[in-house]
Amino acid sequence: MPQSTTELSGWADLVGQRLVKRLREAWGTADACNTARASRAHDSGQRGSAVVEFTFLGLLLMVPVVYFVITVGQIQGGSFAVVGAADQAAKVFVAQPDEASGRSAAEQAAVLAIADYGHPADHARVEISCDRGNCMAAGSAVTITVHLSVPLPFVPFSDAFRLNASHLSGTATQIVGRFR
Repeated sequence: MPQSTTELSGWADLVGQRLVKRLREAWGTADACNTARASRAHDSGQRGSAVVEFTFLGLLLMVPVVYFVITVGQIQGGSFAVVGAADQAAKVFVAQPDEASGRSAAEQAAVLAIADYGHPADHARVEISCDRGNCMAAGSAVTITVHLSVPLPFVPFSDAFRLNASHLSGTATQIVGRFR
């Protein structure tokens, strides 16, 4: 290890000379400055290609991510739709005077709620069940289940191919009141 300033500068010169020697061996006979200039001249033919590569890779990676976000949004909207449709249909069913009008009104309420969330009515199905033989008897529990098929967004002919992002269902139960 060097002890004085003169020994330190001599030691730095020795390390520098060894580094230059190794660089010359690695790069051939040209010195480091000429090699750097040649490298810059070679890179000038690729100016602007980073912007093109960034744009291409950005689109290549962002399009699937955006499609995934849109699909998840459609599924989330569908789950809100089935829960709301089942709840509204159950409330409408127990408010009707007889079972036939209750079924009709519940199906209409479910279809309307599904349509409010932007899903077509033909993708939805409504099931009505009661815990007793007479659905309109006081104290009877009426359970309504709404099923919805959420198609993949932006896919033409998805109905023909049955390409669905998800199958959702929502259930709600209401008790028929004693006093109506």
